[in-house]
Amino acid sequence: MLLNWTVMILYNYFSAMFVGPGYVPLGWTPEKSQDCMYLQYCKVCQSYKAPRSHHCRKCNRCVMKMDHHCPWINNCCGYQNHASFTLFLLLAPLGCIHASFIFIMTMYTQLYNRISFGWSSVKIDMSAAKRDPRPIIPFGLSAFAASLFALGLALGTTIAVGMLFIIQMKVILTNKTSIESWIEEKAKDRIQYYQTGETFIFPYDMGSKWKNFRQVFTWSGIPEGDGLDWPVRDGCHQYSLTIEQLKQKADKRVRSVRYRAIEDYSGVCCPVTKGVKTFFTTPCTEEPRIALSKGDLILATRGLKHWMYGEKILISAADGGIRERGWFPRKCVEKCQYDSETDQPVDGEKKSK
Repeated sequence: MLLNWTVMILYNYFSAMFVGPGYVPLGWTPEKSQDCMYLQYCKVCQSYKAPRSHHCRKCNRCVMKMDHHCPWINNCCGYQNHASFTLFLLLAPLGCIHASFIFIMTMYTQLYNRISFGWSSVKIDMSAAKRDPRPIIPFGLSAFAASLFALGLALGTTIAVGMLFIIQMKVILTNKTSIESWIEEKAKDRIQYYQTGETFIFPYDMGSKWKNFRQVFTWSGIPEGDGLDWPVRDGCHQYSLTIEQLKQKADKRVRSVRYRAIEDYSGVCCPVTKGVKTFFTTPCTEEPRIALSKGDLILATRGLKHWMYGEKILISAADGGIRERGWFPRKCVEKCQYDSETDQPVDGEKKSK
């Protein structure tokens, strides 16, 4: 039974790793040229981003139905390997539960056979068993310590990976990805902030958990569709999600605040020279840091108390400019008092030091 768990776990693990999520073809454009207005353009892949696809900085490609980039499989979880990845998350805890049961029963049996009961004390002798039948495999102190350590690993894996499986099943049963769940939350915040009165309906939820489940898990093991075109629920547009993404992108540009670098920053994760608070409050994320030189312009979109996230303008502030995104220390920048293009004060801003 343990061998059976091992084979199934490794099969799904390597399938998720080597099959991959599937990538949007380089240079891809929709069949109808007028549909390009509903899509974002990826400058790296030199193609439009298909619905439900996102560009992965680690893979350096646009991934179809991207959920997240998993460092454990060194690949993205997406359209083609979502089922294999989820089955791995299911089988690994089940195998660890079986192993934990074996470890517990082994230690219980071996300790019970080595207990000596006296009138005033209870002694455990790990050198040899006191009762028959004697164990086929010698079980000493080192074996007990190894079994206890392995039991801790098995229980830890069961809890950690089991929680990831529950998270994945929640998004699968609603036919979403982790990224799309985040987009839906931002859509609600945008509508509430501007009081537009519109209602955002997630277009890919088929209204039935079983139908949503079948979008990922099939008897053939091959997911439905081609990863580029997706069925949508009644009353939704084929590009409802991408239109919402464009609105959020435009909203982010409106809300972004222009900053100018007043100190150099090398781009290290935990800068020692920027203060103790900056050092110990570095963002716990895989998102990159950007190096700054004095005088650089940055469009900040979000931030923490001692860190900010934004885009460094390398060429110009025009929409076609090349930008580098990442985190940087807040103390290295200051708000720009005037917009460099219009020579007008930035709305709602005053120069701060």
